[in-house]
Amino acid sequence: MKVLTACLLAGVSLLARAATIPTGFVKAYNQKFMLGSAEYTLVGSNSYWVGLTGLNSTEMNQAFADIAATGATTVRTWGFNEVTAPINYGAYYQLWTNGTAAVNYGANGLQNFDMVVAAAKANGLRLIVTLTNNWSDYGGMDVYVSQILGAAGYHDDFYTNPTVIAAYKNYINAFVSRYEAEPGILAWELCNEPRCTGSPGTQSGACSTANLTITTWAREISAYIKSIDSNHLVGLGDEGWFNEPSSPYYPYQGGEGIDFNANLAIYTLDYGTLHLYPFSWGQTTDPIGFGNMWITDHATSQKNYNKPVIVEEFGVTNTQNQTTTYTSWYSTILSSGMTGDLIWQAGSYLPSGPTPNDGYTIYPNETTLYEMETQHAAAIKARG
Repeated sequence: MKVLTACLLAGVSLLARAATIPTGFVKAYNQKFMLGSAEYTLVGSNSYWVGLTGLNSTEMNQAFADIAATGATTVRTWGFNEVTAPINYGAYYQLWTNGTAAVNYGANGLQNFDMVVAAAKANGLRLIVTLTNNWSDYGGMDVYVSQILGAAGYHDDFYTNPTVIAAYKNYINAFVSRYEAEPGILAWELCNEPRCTGSPGTQSGACSTANLTITTWAREISAYIKSIDSNHLVGLGDEGWFNEPSSPYYPYQGGEGIDFNANLAIYTLDYGTLHLYPFSWGQTTDPIGFGNMWITDHATSQKNYNKPVIVEEFGVTNTQNQTTTYTSWYSTILSSGMTGDLIWQAGSYLPSGPTPNDGYTIYPNETTLYEMETQHAAAIKARG
């Protein structure tokens, strides 16, 4: 579907109507994003739930309006939900039956995602769309593996099995080609947080940085997306693990099968990504200091490879001193020259109730944190 019809813009608020509707396609140039001859400042939030939880167009619009009010330019969201039986609430994008997948083009499938794109655009926002998940939330890789290979399959077969790869490419083709000419999409991402292991916690033993398992897969899949869509940027969507086995810090040691620098060097990946969750990663002695080091070291890679790099997920929960942490990390993002950032995650109060709260969520009535986002968006835009 090349053009989103006007009917999808029903329920657009006055704020949304005043927004500048995105036109043109964002490109990567050296360490910046560019829109025509002007720099595009990438700053905003994650909203994985906006196209999955049964929101109508009015509620989608309100959710995006709340994000746009901070000065955000960009939102990252999920473009997947793998199911093995139809669901009656929310949206799903691919239905698996006895090892065969069918893309859902209906009102609770890609037509629903059409509304997501329209609502984001109406609020002047562009979307980074992630196409599968390392984790079992909303299906992800393990549905492909279990449906095609059964109990004999390992999580990392997703990266190497030809039949699994072909099935994923089929989904990519259906989703990506639908929006090839859509300026409301900023970028496609191959996976949310790819690792050798996933929710089952098992792998074949062959997946590793030494074997370049995920790097080889990322090279193939990113090239495939480029072959069917030359308009949009492509990113990996990884957490930014380094491959330095002698480091005292686990996220630097390469044990998850990700080599950030090797992946950043892939020609068909336009930008690098990193996530930042020190408590989840066992970095509890000095989580703020670890985060600042993590940002600074990735900014060094950004400069060395001369590509944009974004902190596309970061956060601590509401029990872990968010204000002090974000004040420090935002300062480091600005001073390090990091290209952009997207906090995890946005929240809204909608007629159907509050959007999902995982402890990281920032709602508009949380004055200090919401205002901090607003101030940071202004600061990173002013930095140029």
